[in-house]
Amino acid sequence: MKLYITLDLQFFAGEKTEKATPKKRQDARKKGQVLKSQDVTAAALLLLIFICLFVIAPFMLKGIIGFLNQAFERNLLVESITAEIVMELYFETLKEMAKLVLPIMLVAIVAGIGANYFQFGLLFTTETLKLDLKKMDPIKGIKKIISLRAIINLIKSLLKVSFIGAVTTTVIWMNLEKVLSLAFKSPWETLGTVAYLTGIMGLAAALMLVFLALLDYLYEKYEYEKQLKMSKQDIKDEHKNSEGDPLIKSKIKQRQREMAMRRMMQEIPSADVVITNPTHFAIALKYDEDSMEAPRVVAKGTDFVAQKIKMIAKENDVIMVENRVLARAMYDQVEIGDAVPEEFFKAVAEILAYVYRIKRKI
Repeated sequence: MKLYITLDLQFFAGEKTEKATPKKRQDARKKGQVLKSQDVTAAALLLLIFICLFVIAPFMLKGIIGFLNQAFERNLLVESITAEIVMELYFETLKEMAKLVLPIMLVAIVAGIGANYFQFGLLFTTETLKLDLKKMDPIKGIKKIISLRAIINLIKSLLKVSFIGAVTTTVIWMNLEKVLSLAFKSPWETLGTVAYLTGIMGLAAALMLVFLALLDYLYEKYEYEKQLKMSKQDIKDEHKNSEGDPLIKSKIKQRQREMAMRRMMQEIPSADVVITNPTHFAIALKYDEDSMEAPRVVAKGTDFVAQKIKMIAKENDVIMVENRVLARAMYDQVEIGDAVPEEFFKAVAEILAYVYRIKRKI
């Protein structure tokens, strides 16, 4: 029965049910594992480009017509055309096309960067560029193809095609009279109508894609949080690694205490007096009128440590004076290395005077 309980506890301890810690999120971010939906970027890109086209379309049309008029006015279609004229026309064409395309490209760049910044902020990492042979494992590749996530991605793609197709069809249906009347219009009017309907369909498709992107973002957030989940054992291991192994920390503290105790015991032979309780407390004081303004505590301890202080003091002929109240009060209020507080001056001065008298007699 105990074995079954132990196995159950180990199973639940390894189950990933806990939210990711800040450290786990930071480590994942450093590896390039961030919350990101490709549909958000695509939707922002498509929406802003079509809005930009609606705004600058008249200027683009004016620029194209002006360029064509200028080209034909130069009467280039003649037998005397030269390589210099062709190159000049080529560079002028590039400049005019750049003027027309550059605003759209800038909008696309801003949309792409803005959409990614909205999702995961500023991030630059080379972890995703490193060669990982595990990604080339064909078995894992097949598993990804037939995985649940692959099926969900397929469903999302079908939904996007269906919704966007429905929206564009609706736009055409609502403007069916304009479409049917194209056969009776001039080429210029036909071009204007087609451009208008194309812009409306693109804008409607972009708005639909924004809606689908919001749903996709929520799904990606759910999957991201699920992927980052930790087991209770993972949290314990992380805490142990970040804070240090408790066993090692306890050994370090024990070592530090031993070194401090050794240094304290080395100071006792140079002390002037040891004030005792007499059995539970011991305070060793040292005073040098040339370098100290007040007596200083060089060692203190209770019980076993107090007996050790008294033993070293006896071996080094340090005088011991019993004063229960003073020993207890100084042990509670004065740390090793501190000067004696003013409130204890009178009592300590009387003890030191007594000690000096004994030393003179000796």
